[in-house]
Amino acid sequence: MRKLKIIQILPSLNTGGVERGVLDFNKYLVEKGHSSYVISEGGRQVKNLLEDGGEHIHLQVSKKSLFTLLRAKELANVINKISPDIIHIRSRVPAWVLQLSKLFIKNPRPIIFSTFHGLYSTPFYSRIMASFDKVIAISKTVEDYVNENYQRHLKSPPKLIYRGSDKEYFSNNFNPSESWRETFFKSFPNLKDKTLLTFPGRLSSWKGQESFLKMMSDLPKDYAGLIVGPYENAKQKFKRKLDLLISNYNLQERVFFYNAVDDIREIYSISEIVFNLSAKPEPFGRTLLEAAMMGKKICGWDRGGAGEVLELFYPDGRVSFKNFNELASRVKEITKLNKTPSNIHLTSELMHEKTISFYFDALDNKD
Repeated sequence: MRKLKIIQILPSLNTGGVERGVLDFNKYLVEKGHSSYVISEGGRQVKNLLEDGGEHIHLQVSKKSLFTLLRAKELANVINKISPDIIHIRSRVPAWVLQLSKLFIKNPRPIIFSTFHGLYSTPFYSRIMASFDKVIAISKTVEDYVNENYQRHLKSPPKLIYRGSDKEYFSNNFNPSESWRETFFKSFPNLKDKTLLTFPGRLSSWKGQESFLKMMSDLPKDYAGLIVGPYENAKQKFKRKLDLLISNYNLQERVFFYNAVDDIREIYSISEIVFNLSAKPEPFGRTLLEAAMMGKKICGWDRGGAGEVLELFYPDGRVSFKNFNELASRVKEITKLNKTPSNIHLTSELMHEKTISFYFDALDNKD
């Protein structure tokens, strides 16, 4: 098989689903003998990228400023030096810089792929993601959204390649160490011997923490809740709002915040049910997929990408949007069920294989 030179471009390499996907794909590419380059403004995950055999080029192409567009020539110089087969862009501001850099990229030009990681708004600013040679949608929800809103900007129909998770990392055979358990339950003694319901995701007014608290208030006292961060650097106004809701619902002894640091597997493993209750349709239900891979029950509103994950792997967890009576009843029902998600086929490996296959197909049919 022909070995490729591939550049991925994103804002930074800190935490987040896009960052994790770039790191995983970098590792896969290196293992398959391809040359992997990542352009970003850096971050704490750069060391992991380098340890896995990728190369990192530090370049700030993500700040929302007209001055960022002036980086186009610098970006083109990097691209010309590497002379890649493929460029894969994953964010809007860098996409605009890349678009301008095309004025300076030497022939033969690489094929440019973009991935719609979100349900981007449709103004001028966002349409750039639909304007490159090939477009990837991470779910059927995103595919439909792109076709509906960006049809006239597409050079070809978007390719549906579902996001995947690492089945070895999120393994249903994983068990937390005794020392971790001891430390965790020492910090949260009220969670011990309770039915633990977990809500992972950054604190945001649209992510659904308020719905989670409403649900907890409708459940018996043997249910406890964990809102998994990061929350310490969240908007304090919203955090205070959640604290007030906890107080008003009298949940001070039943719901707690946890700032997960590289131990989300441990949290999933001790949870009975993992939730996604986003106020807006999400492009994909990544945390639900991760929990399902670990054999954990999942639950959420039946819409968007999270609804797709539920439909595929745990239909019992689907609930009509904003139907809180149904939500509380469904939680009680699935707590009693022995049935858990199984045969989770949306793996990172499958996603990477399909992406590489898409690359080769595009190269084989290049004009």
